[in-house]
Parts: sequence; C-alpha cells; structure tokens
Amino acid sequence: MNHQISDFLIRIKNSAMARRHIVNMPYSNITKQVGLVLKKEGFIENIKEKKEGERRTIEVTIAYEKRRPVVTDIKIVSKPSLRVYKGTKSISDLEKRGKHIVVLTTNQGVMTGEDAKKKGIGGEVLFEVW
Repeated sequence: MNHQISDFLIRIKNSAMARRHIVNMPYSNITKQVGLVLKKEGFIENIKEKKEGERRTIEVTIAYEKRRPVVTDIKIVSKPSLRVYKGTKSISDLEKRGKHIVVLTTNQGVMTGEDAKKKGIGGEVLFEVW
C-alpha cells in the first residue's frame, strides 16, 4: 500500500458500487481525518476505530440515500508522483455546484475547500468527491 489516502478512497468507492454498507481498512491518522471530513459532509454515515489484537482498523459505514450510495465518484487529485497545491484564490475554481466537495490537507488539518477558503488558507488538494 503506497498511498493510504488513495487506498481508503478506492475501498469506499468500490464498496459503494457493490452496495456494501460497511467496509474495514487499515488505520492511519490521515485516513481517519479524511473519514471525519467525509462524515461531516454526509458522504459516509459513520466511522469507527477498532482494535483487533495488535492491529487497529477503521470501520466505515457508507451513507445511502433512497437505496443509492451518496458517493457516486471520486477523483484523486494529488498523488505521490504529482502533488497538487492550490492557494486560497485557486480553490474556488475547483468547487462546483451540487453535492461535490474538494478536500485539502493544510497546516491546520484536513478540511473541505470551502472551509479552507473561509479561513483564507491553501494547501495540497487531496481529492474531489461527488
């Protein structure tokens, strides 16, 4: 597993497409922070930290609306081979209408593009989710 965020997001997307309600994955601080942002925005229903023996895992409950998953697509923007950084003014170009968010990691933690714009900070654009 080279990129924990990509692995986390792809597991959520694949589980949603397969109509699974719960997905388990390895624990890391960054994936937990990303999960909490997705929960706040309504893309996942719940996120729990579990300990199974020596290993810690994260259990994610995927949100559904009228028997359809809320997550319809995920685009990973920043990868290990190509990091993408945006300033405060550039973030608004990424935001679109509808149920769509951009998630960034900043010096103040992981947050949505809208929150970063309100605080007047930029950062690394991790992904977009619809």
